[in-house]
Amino acid sequence: MLVTANTTQTSRQRLLSAIAHIEPDRVPIDLSGHRSSGISAIAYARLRKHLGLEPRTPRVYDPVQQIAIVDEDVLEMFSVDTVELGRAFALEDRHWQEWVLPDGTPALMPAWVRLRREEGRWVVLSPSGRVIAQMPDGVLYFEQTWWPFFEKDDIDHIEDYLGESMWTGIASPPGPIVAGSEGPELLREGARRLRSQTHRAIIGLFGGNLLEMGQFLYRNDRFFMLLAGEPKQAHKFLDRVTEMHMANLDRFLGAVGLYIDIILFGDDLGMQTGPQISPKMYREFIFPREKAMWQRAKQLAPHIKIMLHCCGGVRELLPGLIEAGLDAINPVQISCKGMEASGLKRDFGKDITFWGGGCDTQQVLMGGTPAEVDAHVRRQVEILKPGGGFVFQQVHNILANVPPENIVAMYRAALESGTYK
Repeated sequence: MLVTANTTQTSRQRLLSAIAHIEPDRVPIDLSGHRSSGISAIAYARLRKHLGLEPRTPRVYDPVQQIAIVDEDVLEMFSVDTVELGRAFALEDRHWQEWVLPDGTPALMPAWVRLRREEGRWVVLSPSGRVIAQMPDGVLYFEQTWWPFFEKDDIDHIEDYLGESMWTGIASPPGPIVAGSEGPELLREGARRLRSQTHRAIIGLFGGNLLEMGQFLYRNDRFFMLLAGEPKQAHKFLDRVTEMHMANLDRFLGAVGLYIDIILFGDDLGMQTGPQISPKMYREFIFPREKAMWQRAKQLAPHIKIMLHCCGGVRELLPGLIEAGLDAINPVQISCKGMEASGLKRDFGKDITFWGGGCDTQQVLMGGTPAEVDAHVRRQVEILKPGGGFVFQQVHNILANVPPENIVAMYRAALESGTYK
């Protein structure tokens, strides 16, 4: 089905070479190495059938986005070079509950997600019993329904409210498997076991969201008003969030730092038309706190590479992100204003790795023909691969209605055009 290029490096060596701006034997491939390089469970079931692989019940490890765990046979077929740390956990049947995808396909969801069927929709409940997310009939994903700080905040007790917001309260594996006093050791053992079993580069999902944390708790509009109208209160909130992240970072890297290659932070700073906040506001509110977290990560695990998941048009913010210590940015949303691959590579290609931008998911992957996908991917790879500093990934997740033929065309083109001469 696919033509795999001759290889002289392991997946881990290949990816780390690329991030170091050294041309590897071929461009590294990421599929499901983190929650924004994955594939819809609906699309995944169709892909397996198209590939002629044995049917398997999809496991929806990201309940909000309905993203599937990609099985080893598909990872091998597409020559994938990454794996998420979460794959070391939720390995037993008791960790999963029955679920039905919006198209009627039987699936599994993490057992700890509190699901309830109501008239016309599915909902997710918080520990207190509040509805924090919903999936109305006919919709493919969950959406947030409650923002705990919208009317009144409680900055001194942020941790108490994380379970009451969709993006912080619905966990992917390892989830509560590593909760409690034994959590760090369970996390360490899982990371150690995965490291011994894989040649792929291991990505540890951390988070560390700043702008998004305000949006998760206050709601987008309310938090923008806080930043603009009550900057002292916004700084107080972000200071408390950063303090919380720093403590979690110490625990996380204390457990898994020896066994992962990349730590993934997240903060969507962009929109289709450019940054959500001005470069000046970024410098005031976000930059110093990112820099502190990323420096701390490097102190705890000097070998580790820092990646930021950051959607949207963020060209104007890239100098600050690079100065703060960022090694790689994802997903490189090439359809946004200012995010053309050739300009990004020319102006920033020596300073940062572009982890993504390999195939546009808004138009090409979803609406193009296999031939159009092939041509588009080859063009993107040729632009982004010179000198290393590029990891192939489509722009964000493969959505539910993407034809399997287009998925195959994408990875075939990436492999065939990604070899370094």
